[in-house]
Amino acid sequence: MQNIRPPAVAGMFYPAEPDILARDVHAMLAAAKPCELVPKALIAPHAGYVYSGPVAASAYTALKNIAARIRRVVLLGPTHRVAVRGLALPGVDAFATPLGIVQVDAEAAQAIAHLPQVTVNPHAHAMEHSLEVQLPFLQALLPDFKLLPLAVGMATPQEVAEVLELLWGGEETLIVVSSDLSHYLPYDVAKQVDSATVQSILDPQHPISHEQACGGTPINGLLLAARHHHLAPHLLDSRNSGDTAGTRDGVVGYAAFAFAQDA
Repeated sequence: MQNIRPPAVAGMFYPAEPDILARDVHAMLAAAKPCELVPKALIAPHAGYVYSGPVAASAYTALKNIAARIRRVVLLGPTHRVAVRGLALPGVDAFATPLGIVQVDAEAAQAIAHLPQVTVNPHAHAMEHSLEVQLPFLQALLPDFKLLPLAVGMATPQEVAEVLELLWGGEETLIVVSSDLSHYLPYDVAKQVDSATVQSILDPQHPISHEQACGGTPINGLLLAARHHHLAPHLLDSRNSGDTAGTRDGVVGYAAFAFAQDA
């Protein structure tokens, strides 16, 4: 019998009913601005769909023309509940969402298991939403893929990049980093802070801090690996919860990026 990690935030961050979830995801994808890039990697936010779903859809719509060839998704997100040193594998066979089961790529997990910064920590994954909320978008778009989910805690950009290098693969492999931007700043302040963070991702000069983005650690590792592979980041969308569904007194920032080969 398979060891399956069940959905932890269905009914909270996104609908628990399969038909409603599928309808909502497809509606957000249909409303997103078309993207002609051929991405190797994406950055997408991970709040409740009513808040960040449209921004996440702006990233995932870039997969429409290449979905059939993607067979593996390396998904990295920050830990919110459990402290982790390094990058944690889930120690399960599959992840479940209301849209079905996604198999974990055991071969890919084995390929990085020897690294000292890689551990197996089911507790880090059990209630973590940053990875889970990405899955329905991937399930809606990709006909056949396996998943390598990594919960990222305290790690250097070099440690994250080393993992990505071993998993880089070819056109069959997609890398997704899950991250929101600023948290609970007034609307106008958040716009300024997030604009500066976006520029720091587009033109990396200094590491992204956790105050700028909760997924700063995996973002910094992706930026390092992207430079090595001559990938350029492209901003697809940048909004906050005050633009989507929330009040403007304390907002959370979101952005969507695609990393594609330099022209």
